[in-house]
Amino acid sequence: MESWSENVEFERIGPIARAVKAGLINPLVNHLIPADWLKAALRFAKSELAESNWRDPGGWRSMVISYNGQCGQVADQLLVRAGSIPLALRNRRRLGARVIARLIDSAGHEPVHVLCLGAGPGRIVIDAMSQARSLSEATLVDLNNDAFDYGRRIAEEAGVGDRVRYIQGDVRDVRRMLDKPPDVVKMLGICEYLSDEQIVSIAEAVAEVMPTGKAIVFNSICKAHGTDDFLRRVFGLNMVHRSPRHLRRLLGGAGFGEFVSVPEPSGVYHVVVGRRV
Repeated sequence: MESWSENVEFERIGPIARAVKAGLINPLVNHLIPADWLKAALRFAKSELAESNWRDPGGWRSMVISYNGQCGQVADQLLVRAGSIPLALRNRRRLGARVIARLIDSAGHEPVHVLCLGAGPGRIVIDAMSQARSLSEATLVDLNNDAFDYGRRIAEEAGVGDRVRYIQGDVRDVRRMLDKPPDVVKMLGICEYLSDEQIVSIAEAVAEVMPTGKAIVFNSICKAHGTDDFLRRVFGLNMVHRSPRHLRRLLGGAGFGEFVSVPEPSGVYHVVVGRRV
């Protein structure tokens, strides 16, 4: 398990900052300050992160802001640099990219085909393709295509633009989208917005196109970030918190096994690797 995250440059919260957040900041934003006041303050401060979540809770634009960590507004600098979820998201991006890059390099052939579900712009897959030593190509699927132009741009900047293909469609129709089976399937960042039934339905559809032994990568999320009430009340962000064990049980019933769970340092996310069995 340790080797999956070896040499990943994670961000960490020190013990003093953790105590201040748990004892002071989180109670204030979760319960004590009215949600309307917090929303008004964020509107006054012209928070791009808040506006992105109000338009599309948990959507790709808010993800890009959290990943980049470079914000023009003071409110966003505080939210992104000091917030537990943005920090955990950046850690998940680094860990997910490293895990997928290792899976690409261990495939034993080239090009390695990566299938990305609920892709948005596909940042983590593009990172992984850039890190991997082996040649890879990716099919990126999303119901909405509004992130595809941005994704193509960052893929070009990373030198993999000619090896990514974006498809707008329902991931449960994946069989009709592929001209060859995937070696790695990436589901990071989508399970927390789906019901158990939706996860099983997607996993079953993916299992039908995956050869035995090929890998699927997904993540759990727990409430260790300490701001669930704030995210729900102020951002309208309603995430489903599940343990790695819960998700392993769901995907196990769809044809996957041999799971390995790898946490990022804040304990908010576990990146889980499973195999088609």
